[in-house]
Amino acid sequence: MLLRPTTRPLCLSLCFHSKARRSYRPKCLSKDMGRVELDSKAKRQADFRLCNVCSYMTELLEIRADDPKMHVLLIPGNPGVVTFYKDFVESLYEFLEGNASITAISHLSHTKKDWDHGRLFSLEEQTDHKMDFIKQELENIEVPIILVGHSIGSYISIDMFRRSSEKVIYCIGLYPFLASNLQSTEQSIIGKIAASRVVSVALSLIVASLGFLPRSALRLIVTNSLAKSWSAVAVEATCSHLVQYHTMRNVLFMAMTEFRKLTATPDWAFMREKKEKLAFLFGGDDHWGPLQMFEEISKQVPGIALSIERGHKHTFSCTEAGASCVAEYVASLIKNQLLHSRQ
Repeated sequence: MLLRPTTRPLCLSLCFHSKARRSYRPKCLSKDMGRVELDSKAKRQADFRLCNVCSYMTELLEIRADDPKMHVLLIPGNPGVVTFYKDFVESLYEFLEGNASITAISHLSHTKKDWDHGRLFSLEEQTDHKMDFIKQELENIEVPIILVGHSIGSYISIDMFRRSSEKVIYCIGLYPFLASNLQSTEQSIIGKIAASRVVSVALSLIVASLGFLPRSALRLIVTNSLAKSWSAVAVEATCSHLVQYHTMRNVLFMAMTEFRKLTATPDWAFMREKKEKLAFLFGGDDHWGPLQMFEEISKQVPGIALSIERGHKHTFSCTEAGASCVAEYVASLIKNQLLHSRQ
């Protein structure tokens, strides 16, 4: 059952919780300024580093807590450029009050430099890469792992949860892309482009040609065409990563394999088995995670934690307000989960 939205301006205007009918009321919007405010000292900055994961160079954004109680691993959407999530990672660290180390991991070859010399990576290979990272970097840590996935990263996170249930204690999907949406014109167009090697190559070359423009001109084009409300960090990530030929080719190739894989029905049996350890946040107008999927999950997996957010778009992490708002929501889920696990 959906609860009616309140009249005050909230990040989450509608919520669904099948086990407890309550409305989540985040405080991330200032009533006076309409801007994001964190009631804490200056945000701790996320560190960028390169990590060799099974011979594949990987970009990471991370904040390491002094005395972590958990490790949050963020799996991005597609494009899987970690710097798109900088504001989100930093806000989540603050809302978790420094009790969690947080790592955002890039997808293979969704990087600034072409470390893999033009190789293309499928959805399955991207998932294997994340599992390799856990085995290499997180296998010996003493704290539990919490997976947070965005878009197709939600699908990847569930698959990782299935394969590593002993290490992972909780999995959160944000604006989840779990199945192809046959009613979406956007997905139909993207699917046709991604399925054609000729069109994918041509489009990637056109996008890469923008990289030869002066950075100021490129920023202006990005801001006026794609990112009028985006943060400076997100605009810079677009200019530094997405205008690379190898990145665009991998974005489209991964998308092609996504559409092929996501024609299958989600693993309802696994989700029912792990429903106490799964949660999803949907957008009010999101063709990647449509409300039909929200309704289907609530039908197939009664009792799972589901919410709808109507204040921000699928690209929530590209705005400071969206990043902070969703980070506060994720932090509340994690705190509640840890509280229940201790009882």
